[in-house]
Amino acid sequence: MPEGHSVHRIARQFARNFVGKQVAVSSPQGRFASGAKMIDGAVMKRATAVGKQMFLEFDNGLWLRVHLGLYGAWDFAGEITTDATIRSAGGRMGQTNQRGTLLETDADYLNDRAGEDSVRSIGAPRRARLHMAESEKENDEPDFEFPPPPVGQVRVRLLTDTACADLRGPTKCEVLSPHEVQQVIDRLGPAPLNDASPEAEERVVAAIRRSGQPIGQLLMDQSVVSGIGNVYRAELLFRARQNPFTPGKQVPEETARALWRDWVHLLDVGVRTGQMMTMDDLSDEDYRKAMASRADRHWVYHRTGEPCRVCGTPIAMKEMANRKLYWCPTCQA
Repeated sequence: MPEGHSVHRIARQFARNFVGKQVAVSSPQGRFASGAKMIDGAVMKRATAVGKQMFLEFDNGLWLRVHLGLYGAWDFAGEITTDATIRSAGGRMGQTNQRGTLLETDADYLNDRAGEDSVRSIGAPRRARLHMAESEKENDEPDFEFPPPPVGQVRVRLLTDTACADLRGPTKCEVLSPHEVQQVIDRLGPAPLNDASPEAEERVVAAIRRSGQPIGQLLMDQSVVSGIGNVYRAELLFRARQNPFTPGKQVPEETARALWRDWVHLLDVGVRTGQMMTMDDLSDEDYRKAMASRADRHWVYHRTGEPCRVCGTPIAMKEMANRKLYWCPTCQA
C-alpha cells in the first residue's frame, strides 16, 4: 500500500502539471461516470495530501478524493515535469544544481533493482510517462501518442491540453463537497507535512498513551497518526528500540514523542528522495547501495530470518492487524 510519502509526491505531480488548468474528466472503465461528469471541464485549483488520502479541488466547489489502497496507482503521460531530489556523491540529501536538475554523479542512484525507482529531477516539462504508486518509474517516450489510449481498467482519466493522469485500482474515488472533505480530514490523525506543530505532537502522544492496543497497531491506525504504513511502522519501532507488542498506555512518553518526531523526519526524507530510506548516516558507498536496492535500505522490514544489523539476532515476523510485522526480538525486547 502506498504510504504517506508517495501520496504527497503524487499530489505534487498534480500541482506541477494540472493545477490552474481546465481538466477533462472521464471514466474509461465506466464505474465513475457520474462522478466524472460532476467535475468535467472544471479548473483544478489545488492538490493536497493528508496521510494516505489525496484531495483535488476544482473551481466549481467540488473535490475529488482518492485513496489508493493496496492496488491503486496513477499513470501520468504527456509534457510532464517530474521531480525527485537525491543526494549526489559526497553531497547533501537533495543537492541539485542551480537549474534544479540532478548532478551527473546522481545517475548511479536511479537504478533500483527492487522496483522503487526514483525519477530524475528535470527543469522543464518533457514528453514522458510516469507511474506512481508506492514506487515511481519514469520513461522518456518522445514519439508516443497523446493522449494515450486507456490501458486496462482506468477508473478516472484527468486530461489537459498537455498532460494526462489515469487512475487504476483505488480503494476510494469519489467527488465530495467541502464539508464532506472536512469530515474525512477530521477523522484522520495528525499528518506531519500538514501540521507538525507542538499541538499535533501532543495529540498523537495522548492517543497512544491512552490506548490499550499494541503500539505496532496504533501506528497503523490513521485516526492516531496519518500516513504510516507497514514499512514505516516496522522501521520507526526499530529505530526507537520499541517492542511492537507493548500496549500504548505502557509506552514511555519520551518514546511516544520520539516516534512522532522520527515520523516527521522520515516522511520528509521520503518525499524528497522518493524512497522509504530509513537508515541514517550512511557512507556514500552504502548510500548508493541503499538507493539501488531495498534490501540495503531498511533495518528490519522484509528481512525475516536475516541477522539484525545491530545485534545479529534473526529478524522475526508475525501478523498484526492482517499485515506482516517485522522486528528484532533482542533490540526491541
